Amino acid sequence: MKKLIVLLSVIILSVGVGFAADPVEGYWISYDEKTGKPTAGWQIYQSSYDQRLYGKILSKTNKADVKASKCKPSYSGFPVAGDVSEMNVIGTPWIFGLTKEKDGYWSGGRIIDPTDGKMYKCKVTFHPAGGKYAKDTLEMRGEIGLGIGRSQYWLKASKAEAGAL
Repeated sequence: MKKLIVLLSVIILSVGVGFAADPVEGYWISYDEKTGKPTAGWQIYQSSYDQRLYGKILSKTNKADVKASKCKPSYSGFPVAGDVSEMNVIGTPWIFGLTKEKDGYWSGGRIIDPTDGKMYKCKVTFHPAGGKYAKDTLEMRGEIGLGIGRSQYWLKASKAEAGAL
């Protein structure tokens, strides 16, 4: 009987660990690298459909850009049907198609900047608080190719904080 209880406990714990969210998932605030001011609140999530990583804007500080009018009508691999240039900036998955390399590191996807319509290759790396990082930090790297690109550093937020900019 004791062996059965121990076995069931191990199975339950294993299943629980298997369903733990990756640390990149959750709510984040993006910041302008020049001014250090917040630009948008994001939700980063893994799709249960294809197990890929996506990210959508929940709120933003510049309320003028309601539609993604500077975007092209379509992009290869974009996860939503329709004319992208007519889509709302808030609520549309501008980060899409990333695959998990290991916990806290995703690559192989794309990110579109809805303010200018440019699409980049995308990598996401989670950096836990402590040492170099005072808070849980998400390194969002956009590249044009051959490793040429730039990184932004987003800070962990609550759902309320990400939705209230």
